[in-house]
Amino acid sequence: MKKKTGDLVDAVFYRRIRGVIQEARRFVHLTANVAMVKAYWLVGKMIVGKQGGVEKAKFGEGLIDSLSLKLTSEFGAGFTRVNLFAMRKFYLAFPKVQTLCEQLSWSHYRLLIAVENDEARQHYADECRKSLWSVRELRRQINSFYFERLIENRTKRGRNTLVRALAPKKDAAPLRVLHDPLVLEFLGLRENSDFLEKDLERLLITHLQKFLLELGRGFSFVERQKRLTLDGEHYHVDLVFYNYLLKCFVLVDLKMDRLTHADLGQMQMYVNYYERELMNPGDNPPIGIVLCTDKGADLVRYTLPLHEKRILPRNTNLFFRPKRNFLRKFVARARQSNRRR
Repeated sequence: MKKKTGDLVDAVFYRRIRGVIQEARRFVHLTANVAMVKAYWLVGKMIVGKQGGVEKAKFGEGLIDSLSLKLTSEFGAGFTRVNLFAMRKFYLAFPKVQTLCEQLSWSHYRLLIAVENDEARQHYADECRKSLWSVRELRRQINSFYFERLIENRTKRGRNTLVRALAPKKDAAPLRVLHDPLVLEFLGLRENSDFLEKDLERLLITHLQKFLLELGRGFSFVERQKRLTLDGEHYHVDLVFYNYLLKCFVLVDLKMDRLTHADLGQMQMYVNYYERELMNPGDNPPIGIVLCTDKGADLVRYTLPLHEKRILPRNTNLFFRPKRNFLRKFVARARQSNRRR
């Protein structure tokens, strides 16, 4: 009996062929993206040069209007007046071509050049490269003031300059890897609505990728509702992660109220159990994070031992609305930075 044509292509053979084609398409897309980003950078550089250099780049708008008409008539859409101004701004924001990143698309750079602060812009670009942020994720982090929250948190611990706050360290430390506070507006919860800790857990699992990015760098999900049995009683750790930068388990407990000393004691028990029973060879001691609405500085200070670095209460902001003084502070800082330049 003659075989059907489809039977000649077994599943393994088809997957291999399919993989070759997909890889080729990815390579073509990446190559095209790199070429277009570099071309837009060169166009921006040439426009600035034609206008008389960086100092005079704000003049000569007629040049851009005329150039837009000519390019649009020959190459079609994509070279509007707005886009050409963006290319000029692209060059001014990233004047060294070697600093451009192949992983970032033109859409990434359109968002980055809108960030006025140089340190913030570079930090977002670095995070895009290291954490593989999509355009949507980059937009969310910028709109939720990720950089400003990071600096605010670190300056509270005595680092009073951007350079010192962002200086790389040889050994990753929990306070550098973990964000505080955590902004969880992506869960879509409505203010003044009733919801329980189990509802929050369910939504965090649904939006797991966004939650991992908000936690910090290097996190991977392990388990939810991990059961621990002690003296015949069952306890459950809400969420368990592993961080490859810290090389340890990270245990997360969700609390919808203000932090209590009992919450800290419970997390201490979880961390001790993991350290003595579940650590892998070569791991660092586990870390416990208690997410709450108000961690209470005095409560934490007098409940936890001095220099405690493994139990980390974190405030959560479910409906991110930056405070007015928070915005005012960073607007003033950006203006001061611009005056220095």
